[in-house]
Amino acid sequence: MTQFVRRTVFLTLLTIGGILTVAATWIPVKAQVAQVLLHRAWNMTRAGTATARPWPWADTWPVGRLRVPRLGVDEIVLAGASGSALAFGPGHLDGTALPGRCGNCVLSGHRDTHFSFLARLRLGDVLELEAPDGGVQRFVVRSTHILRRSDLFVLDDDTSPVLTLTTCYPFDAIVPGGPLRFVVRAEAVRL
Repeated sequence: MTQFVRRTVFLTLLTIGGILTVAATWIPVKAQVAQVLLHRAWNMTRAGTATARPWPWADTWPVGRLRVPRLGVDEIVLAGASGSALAFGPGHLDGTALPGRCGNCVLSGHRDTHFSFLARLRLGDVLELEAPDGGVQRFVVRSTHILRRSDLFVLDDDTSPVLTLTTCYPFDAIVPGGPLRFVVRAEAVRL
């Protein structure tokens, strides 16, 4: 092989490797950068801005903050659970109780970014959900289930504060979506 051919093959393989690396890290990197902008929008929300958009063209805004102290999780929760909202953080499912309110607050997130921590949750773990007014509700994980996407009873309202977290399952799936959901149910407690 000539020097030119070797150099061309090397540069081609290097370019392909670079493209594959960028493609593999794009979504997780975008999600983390978005969290910085979302924390800034959350601070504006806490200061009284009703729909503090994290960037001018955003179609969502912060409605809560979810923390899991044992796992070091700190996520800004967005209004709505559309695909565009979930690309940047966990989303609050419209029609369920808002953070800080009584009832079943349902949050959804992607299994490979913001809700990947659900795989490490344990029964008894404490979850903290902060509302825009600064109030913090504490929840304890009481159950986890693997359910079909069509099992909508997890959305049923409740008279007491309940937190339901959902994501696609299995966690290590290559194909997005799928028929199964991993569901975490947590009950409000006073600590």
